[in-house]
Amino acid sequence: MALTAVLLGVMIYSVTKGGYASESASFWSKLFEPLQKASTSISDKVTSSLDMLMNAERYYNENQQLKSEINELYNDIIDYDSLKRENEDLRAMLELSEEYESFTFSPPCSVIARTTNDPYASFTIDKGAEDGIKPQDPVVTSEGIVGVCYDVAQSTAKVRTLYSPKTAIGVYTLETKAQGIIEGTYELSTDGFCRMSYIDKISEIKKGDIVVTSGSANYPAGQLVGIVEDIGMEDSGLSMYAVIKPAVDPETVSDVFVITGFEIDDSVLAAEDADISAENIPVEEAVSETSDDTDTDETEASSAETEELS
Repeated sequence: MALTAVLLGVMIYSVTKGGYASESASFWSKLFEPLQKASTSISDKVTSSLDMLMNAERYYNENQQLKSEINELYNDIIDYDSLKRENEDLRAMLELSEEYESFTFSPPCSVIARTTNDPYASFTIDKGAEDGIKPQDPVVTSEGIVGVCYDVAQSTAKVRTLYSPKTAIGVYTLETKAQGIIEGTYELSTDGFCRMSYIDKISEIKKGDIVVTSGSANYPAGQLVGIVEDIGMEDSGLSMYAVIKPAVDPETVSDVFVITGFEIDDSVLAAEDADISAENIPVEEAVSETSDDTDTDETEASSAETEELS
């Protein structure tokens, strides 16, 4: 230690004498530079360690306080996002209510679960029977129709989307007035499309046509379904089909509304009743009725001829 002190003294004297650095000073400075760096490093570490030991409790309390403040900021951000989302939902609901005054809507619904490994993208919402929702109620957003409720519990409901083969909705194209039925298929659903079937083969339907609901006891008319992406002829050659891109992607939708009630056009019900009645008439009765009508017409014609001859 004495030798080290002497050397340091010599080095300091050499550096400071006359205000100029001599060759010996430069030599000693280079020689002791590593020692100086090591000494400084050790001194800093010792000081830091002592500071941590002496102020450990204060640092811990400050750290906990910072964590608490960060958590509060996170909660504020979450609350802000929730309020913003709720505000957007209510605004969308208000717009829908103003646009469709005859409709009754459920409260805004959030998607809380998606059915695992379901190619038809069914999901569960956080509203149910206690909110007025029933099976077969249409599920929509401000952009268009998403699907239909099919399994309703008190506080939740499952939704079957347009991708599902079990979904059948009467639709037509706005411009060309082509009518058909929306139904899903496995092949199309994997690519994000659904199918419009039973289109008249002489229809003028074309790519880009807008497809909306035609209206029924379960679905209100005029709800946007999607856009025609492709057109083809059925294998039977008796009708056409169209590939439809839904207006709402059910795999990404997060908030929806359920139409729990709406006014039904009497003409729609009359048309449905007529279709049902026609479907329920047995073939024999239909033939018999046709024959009776024919006989009546022939009898009237014969009577008219007899009157003319007389």
